[in-house]
Amino acid sequence: MYQTPEQLIALNKANLEVAMRFAGVAIEGAERMLDLQLKAAKTAFADSIESAKALASVKDLQQLAALKDNVAQPSIEKATAYAKSVYDVAAATQAEIGKLVEQQVSDYNKQVVTVLDKLVKTAPAGSEVGIAALKSGIAAANSAYDNLSKVAKQFTEASQSNFEAVAKQAVAGAKKAKKAA
Repeated sequence: MYQTPEQLIALNKANLEVAMRFAGVAIEGAERMLDLQLKAAKTAFADSIESAKALASVKDLQQLAALKDNVAQPSIEKATAYAKSVYDVAAATQAEIGKLVEQQVSDYNKQVVTVLDKLVKTAPAGSEVGIAALKSGIAAANSAYDNLSKVAKQFTEASQSNFEAVAKQAVAGAKKAKKAA
């Protein structure tokens, strides 16, 4: 099928806009991740200064044992919170990219159906069966893609709930260990 220069220009412009949206999502995700890492580094630095000051003021073994417990518990909680934050940023970025991919697949499918409809109008007599089979194949592929997308979303949701459960268990285990000590 012949495309006019205007159609090619419009197609190139649309593809450029899509590429820019993908790049924008990736950059925003990287910015969120860098911001998270910078905040974690600042917090870790401040905590290490406080720990060093507290360690310098220790006068006996009982104070050292108490200091160990007081430093370990917040560190575990902060590490767990940091890991959850990293996971959340990654999951949010992946979800945004997934939405863009779904939109692109949907747009592409609409274009294919439009081309097939135009082809039906200019096709020779008797080719309706072949075109109907092609449309049926496209519908089956779309259905498979939709099912895979649903499974991927369910897997992501299950992974997130499992990650949160593990994080809660880690914090709870650290608290129990502190109480036992």
